[in-house]
Amino acid sequence: MRVSVLAGVGSRLPPRKVANEEIAAEIGKPAEWIYPRSGIRSRHVVEAGVTTGDLAVEAGRAALRSAGVDIVSAVVVATTTPDRACPATAPAVASRLGLTGSAAMDVQAVCAGFVYALGTAQGLIAAGTADSVLVIGADVMSSLRNPADAGVFPLFGDGAGAIVLRAGEAEEPGALGPTVLGADDRGRDLITVPGGGCEEAVGACAAPSNRYLKMRGREVFLRAVECMESASRQALDAVGWKVDEVDRVVPHQANARITAMLGEQLDIAADRILTNIEHVGNTSAASLPVLLDHAHQAGDLAPGQRVLLTAFGGGLAWGATTLVWPRLERPT
Repeated sequence: MRVSVLAGVGSRLPPRKVANEEIAAEIGKPAEWIYPRSGIRSRHVVEAGVTTGDLAVEAGRAALRSAGVDIVSAVVVATTTPDRACPATAPAVASRLGLTGSAAMDVQAVCAGFVYALGTAQGLIAAGTADSVLVIGADVMSSLRNPADAGVFPLFGDGAGAIVLRAGEAEEPGALGPTVLGADDRGRDLITVPGGGCEEAVGACAAPSNRYLKMRGREVFLRAVECMESASRQALDAVGWKVDEVDRVVPHQANARITAMLGEQLDIAADRILTNIEHVGNTSAASLPVLLDHAHQAGDLAPGQRVLLTAFGGGLAWGATTLVWPRLERPT
């Protein structure tokens, strides 16, 4: 059976770094209020005119360079902030990367989007539809932040990360294990952007809604830990690994307290859990691939290490998968 093998990784963060002091002035809270609640000291935010597609192109180009390839069969972009409602962002990203003619589609599963995109790419490769896939997670979450919502506004930043998958064998380093996915509409209002969709356009909601992201923090915290733990255990069972055989956990960077609680529930020591939330914040669908690239560049992922990836987001949606980290060249 054809499986998907990781061949390259890259990422792109906007140059503008926004510290808590600047955020605090916008939300009317002291800067010291933000870090204990989130683990975030700064995040990157795009300048006016920079879109999700712009970041996705840069991350995709870096991943293609890392893989040493110019062409892939398909491009899958996970995003909650597409450049337009129609068409999808992926065809334009593919075209700007010189991949016109390759299959291209968007996947929307909010902060779990990248894991859903991985599962989609694995299916394309397993079915023989594609021999290689560029998988991108990209979001400009600053476009959805409400300055009047102090609980949400400091959490999110912008960014994009990408990997290249190619067809290979299950025994190869870099081969992905089965991807576990789940969703539960009963939690759709826990993380939502109520305005801007069909419901508002056709009058299916009682009154016009705003287009800012809303979250019910405490409930999101509990469901995030519960769903990522469950998906992680299912993904480990599917590949035949025990928890203590995992060398590195790469969790969605939602909140440092969620990551810490997930580690406790899985009984995995903090030094085996990778994080960059302190200086990146929550970049939604970009969270996992950006963290993978940062850890790779820092040497925190070594060839042969067993890696567990897991994410949770609006929908509710969640997922997890595994791989043995391959030998990849690091940029010099």
